[in-house]
This record gives sequence, C-alpha cells and structure tokens, in this order.
Amino acid sequence: MVGPTPAAAIQRSDDLRRQNKRRILAALRVQRALARTELAAATGLSASTVSAATSELIATGHLVEADLTPAPDDDTARSAGGRGRPRVALSRRPGAASVAALTITVNAIQVDLVDFAGDTICTRSEPSRTGSLAQADFASRISSLVETALAAAPKGTGPLSSVAVAVQGVVDAEGEVLHWSPMSPHRNVGLAAELSRTLGAEVRLANDADMIAAALHHDEPERFGGDFAAILLSYGVGMGMFLGGTLFHGARTSAAEIGHVPFEAGGALCRCGRFGCVEAYASEYGIWRAATGADPRVVPAEPPDRAAMAGIAARAAAGDACAIEAYRTAGRALGHAVLTLYTVFDPVTVAFVGSGALAFDLWEPVVREALCGPSTGLPYEGALFYGYPENIGLMSRGAVITALSNLDRTIDVDRLQSG
Repeated sequence: MVGPTPAAAIQRSDDLRRQNKRRILAALRVQRALARTELAAATGLSASTVSAATSELIATGHLVEADLTPAPDDDTARSAGGRGRPRVALSRRPGAASVAALTITVNAIQVDLVDFAGDTICTRSEPSRTGSLAQADFASRISSLVETALAAAPKGTGPLSSVAVAVQGVVDAEGEVLHWSPMSPHRNVGLAAELSRTLGAEVRLANDADMIAAALHHDEPERFGGDFAAILLSYGVGMGMFLGGTLFHGARTSAAEIGHVPFEAGGALCRCGRFGCVEAYASEYGIWRAATGADPRVVPAEPPDRAAMAGIAARAAAGDACAIEAYRTAGRALGHAVLTLYTVFDPVTVAFVGSGALAFDLWEPVVREALCGPSTGLPYEGALFYGYPENIGLMSRGAVITALSNLDRTIDVDRLQSG
C-alpha cells in the first residue's frame, strides 16, 4: 500500500496543529485564565503539545501571559522560604479581535462591542422607528450605530471580526435573510449580506427568542443544560429551544413560532393578520387590550411600554378584576401552547421570559391546569417552569455568546487580521 504523500502528511500535521490551538482557545473561553498544566488537563493534550501550541498563539497575538497567585499545594510553584514563585497563566489577548452583538426591537437598536476575552468594551443604543424605515435605510441605521460604537472604543480595540444580530421575527436557517418581522414592513431582506458589506465582518442573524435560549443555556446550565424551551412574552410571543444540546432550527427557517399556534378560532386579532393566535392573548399588546378594554380586533399602533405592563401587573396584584382576567386568559392561551409543545416534543423545562412574567404567579397555575388532562405520553404535571421578567438583557447576552462563538469558529489561529 502506498502511504500518504509528503504534502498530504504536512497538511494533516498542520490541520492537527490548528485543531490543538482551537482546543486551547476553547478552554480559555470557558476558564478565562489557565496555567499550562491546567490547559493540558482541560484539553487532554500533552504538556509538550500545549507548550508548543501556546508559544505559537502568544507569538501570533492570540494569547497573553500573566502571573497568578501560586497554588498553596503546587510543589512546582514553591520556592525557598515557602512563598512560591508566581504561576504563569495564559488568557486570550483582548485586542486580538472584537465582536458586535446587536439587539433590534420594534422601537430601539442596541449594540454591545465585546473584545476577544469576552469583556464589554462599550454599549450604544438609540430609539428607532424601524417600521417606518426604507429597506436601505434600515441596514444603514444599524451599521451607523455599530460604527459609532467602534469610533468610541479605546485605542487597542481589535478589528471587528464577527457580528450577531438578534431580531424579532423569522430568519432563514443560515442566519442570512430576514423573512418577516414586526419591526419592518420589508420581507425577505438579505440583511446579513448588506451589513457585512458595510462593516467588513461576518454577520449572522438570529431570532430573538433563540438568543434568549442561548443565553440561558450558556449561563445557567444547572437549569437549562438539557432540553428546554424559552418562551418570549414581549411585544410578540416566540420560542427558542434546545434539544440534545443544540439550538433547534427548522429545515428552512428559525421556526418555533409558537405564538402563532391557533388558540381561539375567529378570536382576537394577531399582528400577523390572523385571528385567534396564542400571541393575540399572551403578548404585551394582547394583555394590554384585555386589561384596558381596548378593541380585540385592533392591534395598537404603538406597543405598550414596560411601565404600562408593570402598571397592569400591579393592578392585578392589587385585585383588579380586568387585569386578573387578562392574565388568566393569557395563561389559558399559553397552556394551550405548552400542551401543543409537549405533545410534539415531550415535557421539557420552560422559561417564560419578558414583561408577561411580571405576573407569573397569576397565570402559571392556569398554564398548569391546561396540562392536567389525559396525555398521550409522559405526565405533564411536574414540568419545571421559571419566570424571567427581563428579556432585552438576555437577548443581548445571547447575541454576544453567538458572536463570540462564530468568531471562535472562523478565526485564523495562525495569524491575526490587521486592525
């Protein structure tokens, strides 16, 4: 049998070397600073391989060294007098690259600029009536805010290398096209490509509920390390879901539009144009309509703000019958949605996120009532539910995690892009 050609052997060796570097960088994403011995334990690589790979990563500017307090039980760190010499730790060099995480809602745009080590450099936000913008202006408004953040960043900030955009609505499975969104009248917009041309970096779009799920999965693995769903109760109702450790996507789109599951035939008007969707009852505008006696066949032109929703929750807590019934109706709609989810996927932990969770204690029992009937599979009564009233922070956190993950997947480990 003829063995591999010298060129093929060299290529395999180079590929293995790059793979080892990525394993080291991945370990330092989880643990921000590790000594070489700790890196060897975390990656399963030999001490000599870690030494060679980290030396190259330091030379190319991906890593930096820093002294750590000596470990009291580390024999190799001891010196005369028992004080120990400092251990040298390795960490990602913050200025090696930067990423931008964008959060776009119906009335605001926010960008978080983050360095290679994962620290926030700066945050910029501005109110924006995205629904009234022309398609070209929509992309330019987003790019302009990112460029403003980059201009305000301190000297030494790394080149922008990855951008993640959390959007309300449906995006394609590749994260390139915004198919539909309540924040824009435009359909099937190749927003990722437009932003990439302007910003000179890879751009990926993601559904807002998916980004919330990504944040919970990353930051709270004790609750959300397994299969779970994050149901967003905000201006709309959406869902992000992890199955088998992976964020769920449809075959062609972000999918999981649980807010548009039919709940009541011919019922209240949903912003999608249909009547009786779950969202028409469980979203901010659905709860607001019911609590204020507004016409259920009209979607308000302006979404109720956080203060309005907090006021309705306070009214319900004080015993206001209209506010209580608005939340109970939302609970019945959500119970129908969760029952549908469980019928398809079996019972999973659910996080309810957004202003709707301000009155979680009022409608959670109603959701559980919907799950108490006969089921075709596992029992539903013991399902774990959690409420998170704040959604924007989780959306932006998920976008940061996604942007950094995309950067780690694509960064050249042999050389850095010049700034």
